[in-house]
Amino acid sequence: MPLQDLTPQLRTRLNKMERAVGWFVFLATALLLFGFGYYIYHTAELKGWFKIKAPFHIYVDSSAGLKIGDPVYMMGFPVGTIINVKPQRPYEPHNVRVDFEIYDDYFRYLWTGGSYAKINAGFLNQRQIEITRATNGYALVVTQPVFVKPIDELKQLVTAQPGEWQLSQDVLDGNTNLVFGAYTVLTESNLEVIASLKIDPLYAYNNKEKSERHIVASWDGRVHRYKIFTPTDDSAYLRTLEAPPVSDQLQVMVGEVQQALPNVLAITNKLYAVLDNAAMATSNLNVTIAATQPLMSNFTAISGDLHGPGALGDWVLGTNAAFQLQSALTNANSLMVNVNTNLDQLTEQVGMTLINLADITSNLNSQVQANSNMLWGISKTVTDSDDFIQGLKHHWLLRSAFKTKATNTPPKNAQPPTKAK
Repeated sequence: MPLQDLTPQLRTRLNKMERAVGWFVFLATALLLFGFGYYIYHTAELKGWFKIKAPFHIYVDSSAGLKIGDPVYMMGFPVGTIINVKPQRPYEPHNVRVDFEIYDDYFRYLWTGGSYAKINAGFLNQRQIEITRATNGYALVVTQPVFVKPIDELKQLVTAQPGEWQLSQDVLDGNTNLVFGAYTVLTESNLEVIASLKIDPLYAYNNKEKSERHIVASWDGRVHRYKIFTPTDDSAYLRTLEAPPVSDQLQVMVGEVQQALPNVLAITNKLYAVLDNAAMATSNLNVTIAATQPLMSNFTAISGDLHGPGALGDWVLGTNAAFQLQSALTNANSLMVNVNTNLDQLTEQVGMTLINLADITSNLNSQVQANSNMLWGISKTVTDSDDFIQGLKHHWLLRSAFKTKATNTPPKNAQPPTKAK
């Protein structure tokens, strides 16, 4: 039905419905665009599209296991992505260059005092890049703008803005000794010393200058300064420690196994010989055991004879030995009883004798104490008897009666005879 044929009420109601449908379509489209935009923003944030990316490059011997899009790790976290893997030209000293990006703020862990890239080997010829953090030295990349200015201009800037300008390079003397290091705050006295070293211009930066949203310079250890990025050179170099691929390691292992295999076979042959000797020794032992079976039978019979009380004595001394030994022990016991009785009687008699002797000595002691001159008289009698006997020895009639037989014993005062010369 044509719209002109509708009544005014239907036409008004239809216009309201069209406006409602239009608003619904508009809101649905807006929500769809908002959701799509949020998805894109969230994806970009996850992929680091809004973060500062620090470009680095390394050199490796082989590109095996490294491909574009692989993650770069630090402390176990994915902190970047490989963006390019390409071989070098024929005259270049390196084989393969690998470019990768490190996201903010992980690149702020990379310093000259120990940061490098490790190429870790995995299974199935897979490898990954892992960078190490450092805690000292100079930052490998910076976002603070670096300026190259003559000393005269720096003197004016230091005077106008004291404490804001710092070195972006190492200042060395003629003997390559460090005079001022990078990050040193510039002063008029410092600039005078640098001017005396005839170093002009200087690389410096203003610590109050707003940082850029991209990397502007990287440290170059060969010239001891920050190198300002250019459109043709905007990547920082990182030292590399490359482990050989697993296939190469397996090849080396196989070679070592091949070299060790002859020794293993020699050891196996020696082991076979030892086992043969052991088998022969076991066979000889079986023969020896079989030969000792009669001896063991005899020993069993002897041990059976020795079983029971007194069996060993009967076996060694005979059957009458026990009776004879018993008789001997009975006689010895009787003898010991008689000896004991006689010893008691002898002891009693000796005791009586000692008592009598004690009585005699007691009586003698009493006589001596009663007559004090008795000992003098006895002594004089003995002396007179001795003088009498000595006189008889010298009497001519009785001298022969006291002569002694001649012996070979030399007199006391005689001298030993001397040999004739």
